[in-house]
Amino acid sequence: MDMVNLKINGIPVSVPKGSTILEAARAAGVEIPTLCYMKDINEIGACRICVVEATGARGLVTACVFPVAEGMEVQTNSQKVRNARRMTLEMILSTHEKKCLSCVRSTNCELQKLCLEYGVEETAFEGYRPHYEKDTSAPHLIRDNNKCILCRRCVAVCREQYVGVIGPNNRGIDTNIGCAFNQPLNATSCISCGQCTAVCPTGALVEKDDTDQVWAALNDRTKHVIVQTAPAVRATLGEAFGMPIGTNVEGKMVAALRRLGFERVFDTDFGADLTIVEEANELVERVKNNGTLPMITSCSPGWVKFAEYYYPELLPHLSSCKSPMQMTGAIIKTYYAEKMGWDPRDIVNVAVMPCTAKKFEIGRADQSAAGVPDMDIAITTRELSRMIARAGLRFASLPDEEFDSPLGEDTGAALIFGATGGVMEAALRTANDWISGKDCDKVDYTEVRGNASIKEALYTLGDLSIKVAVASGATAAKEVMDRIKNGTADWTFVEIMGCPGGCINGGGQPIQPQYIRDTVDVKSLRAKALYDADQASVLRKSHLSPAVTALYGHEKFFEAYGCHKAHEILHTSYTPRKKYSF
Repeated sequence: MDMVNLKINGIPVSVPKGSTILEAARAAGVEIPTLCYMKDINEIGACRICVVEATGARGLVTACVFPVAEGMEVQTNSQKVRNARRMTLEMILSTHEKKCLSCVRSTNCELQKLCLEYGVEETAFEGYRPHYEKDTSAPHLIRDNNKCILCRRCVAVCREQYVGVIGPNNRGIDTNIGCAFNQPLNATSCISCGQCTAVCPTGALVEKDDTDQVWAALNDRTKHVIVQTAPAVRATLGEAFGMPIGTNVEGKMVAALRRLGFERVFDTDFGADLTIVEEANELVERVKNNGTLPMITSCSPGWVKFAEYYYPELLPHLSSCKSPMQMTGAIIKTYYAEKMGWDPRDIVNVAVMPCTAKKFEIGRADQSAAGVPDMDIAITTRELSRMIARAGLRFASLPDEEFDSPLGEDTGAALIFGATGGVMEAALRTANDWISGKDCDKVDYTEVRGNASIKEALYTLGDLSIKVAVASGATAAKEVMDRIKNGTADWTFVEIMGCPGGCINGGGQPIQPQYIRDTVDVKSLRAKALYDADQASVLRKSHLSPAVTALYGHEKFFEAYGCHKAHEILHTSYTPRKKYSF
């Protein structure tokens, strides 16, 4: 490999030919501030915060796009550079709504941090400032362009997710980010993945906060308020309280939820195990009865919405199983309500999810097993962290507590649902036992692990050869669906997640600064927490879960996997959606 030798602030560094000054600086242990830059996704040099001095260049250059040269000397922190960055921040603030005290991103805002570092308190530029009405039309997020700095990160990540429903409108000082012809977000084919909220450096894009609804329910003594938490939440919640990325805080999370006042604290892992037995049964039936193949998982609401918009003709390929969240909610309002003698209308089901699309999913049709919605409120990991902070709980000091039984029991297979490939691996563990008719030793299907956008593998289950595929992110989903549509796919079973990396990288997870997202493998660290917990589990197959087997066994709530009652409570249907066109 050809290498280039240069100096960053007098420090010699050697980097591959074609590297940018920003990459060279990071190799030298020097961090250059950025606002618009996202590695491999948004390298446009637009914000001008990363300007530096470089020999051989005329004037200041943007480090994120300017290539290095042999013998180049770069100054990243000269007075000239600092003055330029300060002026850029002042110009950004001239059109920025500076309501930091009430902004949900206060103390975790990249613009605020830079202004603090460069001593920018008030703008030096006054004059015309556009005013925008908030877009609150979608169930999962709020766009406030009064706080937008036009970094275009959201545009880039939406394009990376293929849907590309937002972009710049107008020109000059009236430039704003929004949908085509300034349509509201709910008029577009947005899939509610929330990836835009995860990369926005300010408070311009935030999830819709539903915590007031939760507080109100907790204060209503006529209601039974029950909470469930998704597998991926335990691997990320600690980040909101300063813990290292990838810390499993399951026990402290349960303790915090009890102290917030929830009557029962259940684990969505129960619903994940339940999903697997129903999904594996459905797969076996399709294989044996020449059903529609490949069968595709239906756990990710962002992916399901994507399929409804972009591939409505392929909806029969989707498993009819509800997501683990919805299955858990349905069981709480049917089986558990019957067991406790509660009226389902008196139960408030709250879910803590890594996913903003769950806010959309709870309002879907055909998700009311007890005649009332299976789920009532879905909040993100970020929203839960704010509730914990507001309640004055010292999270890191809380004891480790266990989920409530029986719907808090789980297996290792359920835990790995939060990572891309986890649903596939869990399903293979059960399908292998069922097809071969024995308790197989094989439980690790490592070929479907990892953060590659598309993975394929061939397995022999009993006498049956099954080729599988795993995809995460909507662009990867499109590639997989195109292959199915044009008949070039030979898969039996396909897992698709709407967010790159799966739920551990969901749009509702704790915000990590872009510098961390660019330089640390956040997805792998979070996923490792789940795989480690799976490895340590006594039970690692969903069909061996005591809580699940009880429903089909001695409790006799269901007669058999895939029975009529199970379909009424645990399965759903899909709706073709018309893509917007203006």
